[in-house]
Amino acid sequence: MSGIDGNSTVTVRYFAGARAAAGVTEERLPCGLDRAALVAELSSRHGARLGAVLAVASFLVDGMAWHDHGATLPAGATVDVLPPFAGG
Repeated sequence: MSGIDGNSTVTVRYFAGARAAAGVTEERLPCGLDRAALVAELSSRHGARLGAVLAVASFLVDGMAWHDHGATLPAGATVDVLPPFAGG
């Protein structure tokens, strides 16, 4: 990926409806984004359909729920985007 150093990125992985809306399984973004900036960047890249999913999705950072929305993503982190699941 041009312009993004692998040592200063985060990996965003999409699951279920988020994967369908993004059109990709995963991608890399620059580190240092807070949750609002991450959502804005992903919505800008992939459009309103993903933006709607992100508005109701849960986010895990390195396997832990991302509760502090002002915290920035450190280099090397993995962010899992989990839309609400239905079923039983």
